[in-house]
Amino acid sequence: MKKVGILGGGQLGRMLLQAAANYPVITYILENDTHCPAGHLAHHFIKGDFKKYDDVYQFGKDLDAVTIEIESVNIDALEQLEKEGVKIYPTVSSLRIIKNKIRQKEFYKEHDIPTSSFVVTQNKHEIHGHAHILPAVHKIGEGGYDGKGVIPILTAADSNGGFDEPAVLEKRVEIDKEISMIIAVSNKGEKVFYPPVEMVFDPVLNLLDYQISPANLDKKLIWKIEAVAMAVVNNLNSSGIFAVELFIEKNGNVLVNETAPRVHNSGHHTIEANYSSQFDMLWRIILDYPLGSTRHICPASIVNIIGSEGSEGTPLYDGIDKVLALDNVFLHIYGKHITKPGKKMGHATILSNDPQELIHTAKKIKTLLKVTAL
Repeated sequence: MKKVGILGGGQLGRMLLQAAANYPVITYILENDTHCPAGHLAHHFIKGDFKKYDDVYQFGKDLDAVTIEIESVNIDALEQLEKEGVKIYPTVSSLRIIKNKIRQKEFYKEHDIPTSSFVVTQNKHEIHGHAHILPAVHKIGEGGYDGKGVIPILTAADSNGGFDEPAVLEKRVEIDKEISMIIAVSNKGEKVFYPPVEMVFDPVLNLLDYQISPANLDKKLIWKIEAVAMAVVNNLNSSGIFAVELFIEKNGNVLVNETAPRVHNSGHHTIEANYSSQFDMLWRIILDYPLGSTRHICPASIVNIIGSEGSEGTPLYDGIDKVLALDNVFLHIYGKHITKPGKKMGHATILSNDPQELIHTAKKIKTLLKVTAL
């Protein structure tokens, strides 16, 4: 059996390992937190820091393959492992591009992939010299995650609140819809994509609030989205799972926002709503099995379950019974030991053929289930 390691033991690692139970594979986790959500599900838990070269190299040197659940891993160690024959998902070259927002944007520009206008800044004082691109958002080059690392810069007066390190100043666009397209690529280069989903974000936390799959889009617009997302993945030239996040402007233009080189929050619904989930699909890729079917079983919605304001500590889930009493709702609690305001603690997937019911139930769950601290 293949020995496969995952860098990171959070909720994505947890769901990956739950899917791994269906395959002949020996699993390993590298994580510093012994109480992480995924640790108890792996065959082997290795305590260590996935940001440190030695920890990552020692973890991976005797494995057949290594994948990630977060981009902030030690790339140099992965590069050495790749040279020594360990398969890395995604490839190190694609991960280097995606990990850094500056390189990612320059990659889109280099390959004529439509994206919003941008300039690179080395510190917040350089924003003053780019008034022509305002209003904009300032995205930190490395380290941003789950809504962190993004600051709105509406006027030059806001520049003092920008990042005082390398970042991308990206012109704001008039967004009609935000879309995610997940694409799977086999080791042979075969590609399949999941139906596009529409994402609705919390304007305060900048986190996914809820989403609808499939997105309600004109067929020609779907073709355009598929073509743009496929251009990203084709030029990355890597096997694995990729979530391409896109903006649809009010004038109908399609722009790439960001790409994630891994299983993604916008694909959690695939566990119940699609024949092969994104987690199942990644195992098929790593283990060299045929790609699964991405077709819908039923339209779906996801709502994130996040920590309540003013609560930090051991989580208390109030309202689980009410949520489980709803028809066609599937609850996923991530097993995190500490809750904080805005922290993702789980998600619920809703299935229904009625789009309005999906939205209504997603909003209802937000009122029924609260995560506070004991």
